[in-house]
Amino acid sequence: MPEGHSIHRVARVHRRWLVGRRFTADSPQGRLEEAARTLSGRTLLGVDAHGKHLFHVFEGDVRLHIHLGLFGRIRHFRSEAPAPSAACRLRLSSAAATLHLSGPSACELLTQEAEATVRARLGEDPLRADASPDRAYARLALGRMPLAQALLDQGRIAGVGNIVRAEALFLAGLPPLLPASDLKRDAFDTLWGAMRALLEDGVRDGLIVTPGAPPLPSPGRKRAERFCVYGRTGLPCPRCGAEVKGQTLAARTLYFCAACQCVGRVRKPRRAR
Repeated sequence: MPEGHSIHRVARVHRRWLVGRRFTADSPQGRLEEAARTLSGRTLLGVDAHGKHLFHVFEGDVRLHIHLGLFGRIRHFRSEAPAPSAACRLRLSSAAATLHLSGPSACELLTQEAEATVRARLGEDPLRADASPDRAYARLALGRMPLAQALLDQGRIAGVGNIVRAEALFLAGLPPLLPASDLKRDAFDTLWGAMRALLEDGVRDGLIVTPGAPPLPSPGRKRAERFCVYGRTGLPCPRCGAEVKGQTLAARTLYFCAACQCVGRVRKPRRAR
Protein backbone atom coordinates (compact mmCIF):
# COMPACT_ATOMS: atom_id res chain seq x y z
CA MET A 1 0.00 0.00 0.00
CA PRO A 2 1.43 3.44 -0.88
CA GLU A 3 2.56 5.41 2.14
CA GLY A 4 1.55 9.01 2.74
CA HIS A 5 4.39 10.59 0.80
CA SER A 6 3.35 8.78 -2.38
CA ILE A 7 -0.23 10.05 -2.08
CA HIS A 8 0.91 13.61 -1.36
CA ARG A 9 3.17 13.37 -4.38
CA VAL A 10 0.21 12.30 -6.54
CA ALA A 11 -1.81 15.22 -5.16
CA ARG A 12 1.00 17.61 -6.08
CA VAL A 13 1.08 16.23 -9.64
CA HIS A 14 -2.68 16.56 -9.95
CA ARG A 15 -2.65 20.15 -8.68
CA ARG A 16 0.05 21.02 -11.19
CA TRP A 17 -1.29 19.25 -14.28
CA LEU A 18 -4.98 18.52 -13.79
CA VAL A 19 -6.52 21.39 -11.82
CA GLY A 20 -8.32 23.81 -14.12
CA ARG A 21 -9.03 21.22 -16.80
CA ARG A 22 -12.48 20.06 -17.83
CA PHE A 23 -12.80 16.29 -18.02
CA THR A 24 -15.03 13.74 -19.57
CA ALA A 25 -15.41 10.66 -17.40
CA ASP A 26 -16.37 7.06 -17.96
CA SER A 27 -16.02 3.72 -16.20
CA PRO A 28 -14.56 1.10 -18.57
CA GLN A 29 -14.98 -1.57 -15.91
CA GLY A 30 -18.61 -0.52 -15.43
CA ARG A 31 -18.64 -0.24 -11.63
CA LEU A 32 -18.67 3.58 -11.50
CA GLU A 33 -20.96 4.48 -14.37
CA GLU A 34 -23.23 6.70 -12.28
CA ALA A 35 -20.32 8.55 -10.66
CA ALA A 36 -18.67 8.97 -14.07
CA ARG A 37 -21.84 10.57 -15.46
CA THR A 38 -21.83 13.02 -12.55
CA LEU A 39 -18.16 13.93 -13.04
CA SER A 40 -18.25 14.17 -16.83
CA GLY A 41 -18.07 17.72 -18.17
CA ARG A 42 -16.89 19.26 -14.90
CA THR A 43 -13.69 21.20 -14.23
CA LEU A 44 -11.34 20.01 -11.50
CA LEU A 45 -10.94 22.83 -8.97
CA GLY A 46 -8.71 21.37 -6.26
CA VAL A 47 -6.89 18.31 -4.92
CA ASP A 48 -5.94 17.52 -1.35
CA ALA A 49 -4.27 14.61 0.43
CA HIS A 50 -4.72 13.43 4.00
CA GLY A 51 -2.67 10.41 4.95
CA LYS A 52 -3.31 7.74 2.31
CA HIS A 53 -6.51 9.39 1.01
CA LEU A 54 -7.00 11.67 -2.01
CA PHE A 55 -9.80 14.22 -2.26
CA HIS A 56 -10.69 15.91 -5.58
CA VAL A 57 -13.16 18.78 -5.80
CA PHE A 58 -14.91 19.46 -9.11
CA GLU A 59 -17.10 22.40 -10.02
CA GLY A 60 -20.56 22.20 -8.53
CA ASP A 61 -19.01 20.99 -5.26
CA VAL A 62 -18.77 17.44 -6.57
CA ARG A 63 -16.21 15.59 -4.47
CA LEU A 64 -14.27 12.45 -5.42
CA HIS A 65 -12.61 10.38 -2.69
CA ILE A 66 -9.91 7.85 -3.61
CA HIS A 67 -8.07 5.37 -1.39
CA LEU A 68 -5.74 3.13 -3.41
CA GLY A 69 -5.41 0.42 -0.78
CA LEU A 70 -3.16 -2.55 -1.55
CA PHE A 71 -3.87 -2.92 -5.25
CA GLY A 72 -4.93 0.52 -6.47
CA ARG A 73 -3.01 2.26 -9.22
CA ILE A 74 -3.25 5.63 -10.95
CA ARG A 75 -1.71 6.06 -14.39
CA HIS A 76 -1.21 9.50 -15.91
CA PHE A 77 -0.83 10.41 -19.57
CA ARG A 78 0.16 13.82 -20.88
CA SER A 79 -0.65 13.19 -24.55
CA GLU A 80 -2.55 10.39 -26.28
CA ALA A 81 -3.59 7.78 -23.74
CA PRO A 82 -3.71 4.08 -24.57
CA ALA A 83 -6.92 2.10 -24.35
CA PRO A 84 -7.82 1.46 -20.70
CA SER A 85 -7.31 -1.97 -19.21
CA ALA A 86 -10.27 -4.16 -18.30
CA ALA A 87 -9.62 -3.27 -14.65
CA CYS A 88 -9.87 0.50 -15.18
CA ARG A 89 -12.47 1.67 -12.67
CA LEU A 90 -12.51 5.32 -13.72
CA ARG A 91 -11.09 7.26 -16.67
CA LEU A 92 -10.85 11.05 -16.65
CA SER A 93 -9.96 12.46 -20.05
CA SER A 94 -9.13 15.94 -21.32
CA ALA A 95 -7.34 17.30 -24.37
CA ALA A 96 -3.96 17.43 -22.61
CA ALA A 97 -4.14 15.02 -19.67
CA THR A 98 -5.78 11.67 -18.96
CA LEU A 99 -6.03 9.62 -15.77
CA HIS A 100 -6.71 5.88 -15.48
CA LEU A 101 -7.66 4.54 -12.04
CA SER A 102 -7.73 0.80 -11.36
CA GLY A 103 -8.09 -1.41 -8.30
CA PRO A 104 -8.71 1.18 -5.55
CA SER A 105 -10.17 0.09 -2.25
CA ALA A 106 -12.35 3.22 -2.33
CA CYS A 107 -13.49 5.46 -5.18
CA GLU A 108 -16.66 7.34 -4.40
CA LEU A 109 -18.47 10.64 -4.66
CA LEU A 110 -19.01 12.30 -1.29
CA THR A 111 -20.93 15.27 0.00
CA GLN A 112 -18.96 17.88 1.90
CA GLU A 113 -20.34 16.49 5.14
CA ALA A 114 -19.42 12.90 4.23
CA GLU A 115 -15.89 13.98 3.33
CA ALA A 116 -15.59 15.69 6.71
CA THR A 117 -16.64 12.43 8.36
CA VAL A 118 -13.91 10.50 6.52
CA ARG A 119 -11.29 13.08 7.48
CA ALA A 120 -12.42 13.07 11.12
CA ARG A 121 -11.61 9.35 11.33
CA LEU A 122 -8.02 10.02 10.25
CA GLY A 123 -5.21 10.90 12.59
CA GLU A 124 -2.76 13.76 12.22
CA ASP A 125 -0.78 13.72 8.98
CA PRO A 126 2.86 14.82 9.49
CA LEU A 127 2.90 16.22 5.94
CA ARG A 128 0.00 18.59 6.42
CA ALA A 129 0.58 22.19 7.43
CA ASP A 130 -2.40 22.00 9.79
CA ALA A 131 -1.13 18.90 11.61
CA SER A 132 -1.04 19.23 15.39
CA PRO A 133 1.75 17.34 17.21
CA ASP A 134 -0.25 17.80 20.42
CA ARG A 135 -3.27 15.99 19.00
CA ALA A 136 -1.02 13.36 17.42
CA TYR A 137 0.68 12.60 20.72
CA ALA A 138 -2.65 12.43 22.57
CA ARG A 139 -3.99 9.85 20.10
CA LEU A 140 -0.81 7.83 19.71
CA ALA A 141 -0.18 7.46 23.44
CA LEU A 142 -3.60 5.94 24.21
CA GLY A 143 -3.62 2.42 25.65
CA ARG A 144 -1.05 -0.34 26.01
CA MET A 145 -0.86 -1.33 22.35
CA PRO A 146 2.78 -1.74 21.18
CA LEU A 147 4.03 1.55 19.79
CA ALA A 148 4.93 -0.01 16.43
CA GLN A 149 1.39 -1.33 16.04
CA ALA A 150 -0.17 1.98 17.08
CA LEU A 151 1.85 3.82 14.43
CA LEU A 152 0.06 1.89 11.66
CA ASP A 153 -3.36 2.84 13.05
CA GLN A 154 -4.44 5.51 10.56
CA GLY A 155 -6.81 6.94 13.16
CA ARG A 156 -3.78 7.88 15.28
CA ILE A 157 -1.17 8.95 12.73
CA ALA A 158 -2.25 9.21 9.08
CA GLY A 159 0.05 8.25 6.23
CA VAL A 160 2.61 6.12 8.07
CA GLY A 161 3.26 2.67 6.63
CA ASN A 162 5.67 -0.14 7.40
CA ILE A 163 8.72 1.57 5.91
CA VAL A 164 8.35 4.89 7.71
CA ARG A 165 7.39 3.09 10.92
CA ALA A 166 10.55 0.98 10.96
CA GLU A 167 12.93 3.74 9.92
CA ALA A 168 11.49 6.45 12.18
CA LEU A 169 11.54 4.20 15.24
CA PHE A 170 15.15 3.35 14.44
CA LEU A 171 16.16 7.00 14.02
CA ALA A 172 14.41 7.90 17.27
CA GLY A 173 16.04 4.95 19.09
CA LEU A 174 12.67 3.72 20.35
CA PRO A 175 11.77 0.10 21.19
CA PRO A 176 8.99 -0.97 18.82
CA LEU A 177 7.19 -2.99 21.52
CA LEU A 178 7.10 -0.11 23.98
CA PRO A 179 3.50 0.28 25.19
CA ALA A 180 2.12 3.39 23.48
CA SER A 181 1.02 4.87 26.81
CA ASP A 182 4.64 4.74 28.05
CA LEU A 183 5.85 7.02 25.24
CA LYS A 184 7.23 10.23 26.75
CA ARG A 185 6.53 13.55 25.08
CA ASP A 186 10.16 14.35 24.30
CA ALA A 187 10.59 10.91 22.70
CA PHE A 188 7.41 11.49 20.68
CA ASP A 189 8.73 14.83 19.44
CA THR A 190 11.87 13.09 18.17
CA LEU A 191 9.75 10.38 16.52
CA TRP A 192 7.37 12.93 14.94
CA GLY A 193 10.33 14.85 13.53
CA ALA A 194 11.82 11.64 12.08
CA MET A 195 8.52 10.64 10.46
CA ARG A 196 7.99 14.08 9.01
CA ALA A 197 11.53 14.28 7.60
CA LEU A 198 11.27 10.85 5.94
CA LEU A 199 7.87 11.64 4.44
CA GLU A 200 8.97 15.08 3.23
CA ASP A 201 11.98 13.52 1.51
CA GLY A 202 9.64 11.02 -0.11
CA VAL A 203 7.40 13.77 -1.48
CA ARG A 204 10.36 15.73 -2.80
CA ASP A 205 12.41 12.89 -4.27
CA GLY A 206 9.86 10.15 -4.91
CA LEU A 207 11.86 7.77 -2.71
CA ILE A 208 13.14 7.49 0.84
CA VAL A 209 16.80 7.34 1.83
CA THR A 210 17.21 7.08 5.60
CA PRO A 211 20.08 9.10 7.06
CA GLY A 212 22.92 6.68 7.81
CA ALA A 213 21.63 3.98 5.46
CA PRO A 214 24.35 1.81 3.89
CA PRO A 215 25.54 2.77 0.40
CA LEU A 216 24.17 1.11 -2.69
CA PRO A 217 25.97 -2.13 -3.59
CA SER A 218 26.35 -0.96 -7.16
CA PRO A 219 28.04 2.46 -7.57
CA GLY A 220 26.32 2.90 -10.92
CA ARG A 221 22.87 3.15 -9.28
CA LYS A 222 22.14 6.65 -8.05
CA ARG A 223 18.39 6.60 -7.37
CA ALA A 224 17.11 3.86 -5.12
CA GLU A 225 15.47 3.69 -1.71
CA ARG A 226 17.92 2.84 1.07
CA PHE A 227 17.01 1.93 4.61
CA CYS A 228 18.72 1.22 7.92
CA VAL A 229 16.46 -1.60 9.14
CA TYR A 230 13.44 -2.05 6.85
CA GLY A 231 13.78 -5.25 4.81
CA ARG A 232 17.29 -5.91 6.19
CA THR A 233 16.64 -8.90 8.47
CA GLY A 234 19.90 -10.68 9.22
CA LEU A 235 22.09 -7.87 7.87
CA PRO A 236 24.30 -5.68 10.07
CA CYS A 237 22.88 -2.51 11.54
CA PRO A 238 24.66 0.42 9.80
CA ARG A 239 24.99 2.20 13.14
CA CYS A 240 26.26 -0.48 15.54
CA GLY A 241 26.87 -3.60 13.45
CA ALA A 242 24.41 -5.81 15.35
CA GLU A 243 22.11 -8.07 13.35
CA VAL A 244 18.86 -6.43 12.21
CA LYS A 245 15.85 -8.38 13.45
CA GLY A 246 12.50 -9.08 11.87
CA GLN A 247 9.42 -10.41 13.58
CA THR A 248 5.69 -10.53 12.94
CA LEU A 249 3.47 -8.05 14.74
CA ALA A 250 -0.24 -7.87 13.90
CA ALA A 251 0.34 -9.69 10.58
CA ARG A 252 3.04 -7.23 9.46
CA THR A 253 6.80 -7.68 9.59
CA LEU A 254 8.50 -5.41 12.08
CA TYR A 255 12.17 -4.54 11.52
CA PHE A 256 14.49 -3.17 14.21
CA CYS A 257 17.95 -3.15 15.72
CA ALA A 258 17.60 -4.56 19.24
CA ALA A 259 20.82 -2.87 20.39
CA CYS A 260 20.19 0.64 19.04
CA GLN A 261 16.51 0.58 20.02
CA CYS A 262 16.98 -0.80 23.54
CA VAL A 263 14.61 -3.68 22.87
CA GLY A 264 15.85 -5.74 25.81
CA ARG A 265 14.74 -3.08 28.29
CA VAL A 266 11.07 -3.27 27.38
CA ARG A 267 8.66 -5.99 28.37
CA LYS A 268 6.11 -7.06 25.83
CA PRO A 269 2.61 -5.78 26.69
CA ARG A 270 0.53 -8.43 28.42
CA ARG A 271 -2.30 -9.98 26.46
CA ALA A 272 -5.76 -9.26 27.78
CA ARG A 273 -7.34 -12.31 29.37
